[in-house]
This record gives sequence, C-alpha cells and structure tokens, in this order.
Amino acid sequence: MKTIPLVLILLWGAAHAACLPDGESRDSLRALKAVNWQLDDAARRTALAQAMVDCLADADAELRDDLAFGALQQWMRAGQLDADGVRRIAQRLLPQLSASPDPVGFAAPFAALTLAEVARLDRLKPIFSPNERDALLGAAADYLRNLRDYRGFDPRQGWRHGVAHGADLLMQLALNPALDKFQLDRILDAVAHQVVPAAEHFYIYGEGDRLARPVLFVARRGLHSTDEWTAWFTALANAAKPVEGQAPTQASLARLHDAKAFLWPVYAALQEGQDGALRAKLMPGVTAALRALP
Repeated sequence: MKTIPLVLILLWGAAHAACLPDGESRDSLRALKAVNWQLDDAARRTALAQAMVDCLADADAELRDDLAFGALQQWMRAGQLDADGVRRIAQRLLPQLSASPDPVGFAAPFAALTLAEVARLDRLKPIFSPNERDALLGAAADYLRNLRDYRGFDPRQGWRHGVAHGADLLMQLALNPALDKFQLDRILDAVAHQVVPAAEHFYIYGEGDRLARPVLFVARRGLHSTDEWTAWFTALANAAKPVEGQAPTQASLARLHDAKAFLWPVYAALQEGQDGALRAKLMPGVTAALRALP
C-alpha cells in the first residue's frame, strides 16, 4: 500500500473543516444521518448541501461517503433540493471528471457517483436543457473512456471505484428517453473501452457487473438492431481473445478475465430476464463472444 505524504494528510485535515459551514460538525451530521437526513430548515439544508460537495473529495471515508454523499443522495431523491441548487452542484462537480491526475483519487469517482444522482433527478423531472444534458453525457463518457485509476476498496480509506461509479452515471443517462441513438453510441463506446482496459489490470470489485448495466439499459431503448449488437459484442471478443500460438501473459490473461467478467452478467441478465425480444436481439452476439473466448 502506498505511503501517504504528510503534506496530503495536513491538506485533508484542512478540508475536513473547510467543507462544513459554520455551526456544523461531524457529530451534527451524524445526528442528521440518524434521522435519515430529515431537516425542516430549508436554508440550513441548502447550505449544507452546497458545503458538502467539497467533502466528496475527502480521504475520510465516513465524511465523504456516509455523510456527504449520503446526505446529497437522500435530499435529491426526496426532492428536497431545488433545481437551481442541484444545477450548482453539477456545475461544481463536472470539472472534476476531467481534472488533472489526482494521486489521492477520491474526487473524480465521487463526482461521478453524485452526478449519477443528478442525472437520475434530471431523468425523472428534467432540470437540464438538451445542450446541458449532452455536456453531462460528454463529460461522463470521456471520464469512463479515459479512466486509468483502477483502485477499488481500501480498508482504511474506503472506496475509489471509478469504473463502477462512471458506469453508474452512464446507466442513469442511458435510462433517459431524451437521449438519441448517437448519444447512446457514446455510452457504448465508453463502456467498451473499460470492458477490456488498456492496463494489465484484473477486475476484482464487480466492475464487469456495473459496466453491464448501462449496456442493458441502452439495449432496452430498442434503437439498435441485432446486427449492430452482434458487431459490438464481436469487437469486444476480438479485443480480449488471446493471439493464437502466443504464450499467455499478464496482459492477455487480464483481458480475457475482464471480458468474461462483463459478458457473463449480460448473459445472466438476458437469460433470467422476462424480455424475450431483448434476449433475441442481444443473445446471438453475447453467446458468440463467449464462445470465441477460451
């Protein structure tokens, strides 16, 4: 495990204080969490929501995940943040998806996870214009497509789950009927780049399952033909299968492992699901891809 430089520890400590408004503390947030974030004071709730956006990048797992994200998720799902407040949150988080490399590694994944809640809200009660929604899609697709930080769970610091959180954001966008086929293709392209990642990395934290979800919801939109799906799955298999006659390497084994970790959840969802038309459209490509992999 990497040693954390002292200067970063000091900066994290400063962030603990900076991301909470005057009059709030960790204990006051714990008290709110204990009552499922019920807060009748709208002004205090609004101030807290905006302040805790900064906590989403904190290295303290409780502050970042349990308290900051937990509060924002609850308030957005309960409709307790107004549209302007949610838009301000999105405007602050979007640049973090394309920020320069972050050695601490929490800012971008938790920006993606929180933006998934924003995208969910926009899907249920639109708050974005088409151009704003397309900008969110572009940032989300670029984030997942270009992601190279594959860290997952740390017993002291919690989750850095960029692939999964990026997939969650794309899933919420895929569910939005306002997206057209071209936009859905951007989702599929981003997912394909992480099904078989460029690095010699073996997924061990359920990334394949999470990547499968946006693909299945894109498929449920019904905008792609059987031939298009077969071509997409064939391309994945071609990127993952070993070169005939070459000895295994860590890279080739990782590609094979990660492709199967994606394809099997897709297969299971189709096989066990109730949508026969969806199964008929995707299954030829999925089964052909699985048969092509040793």
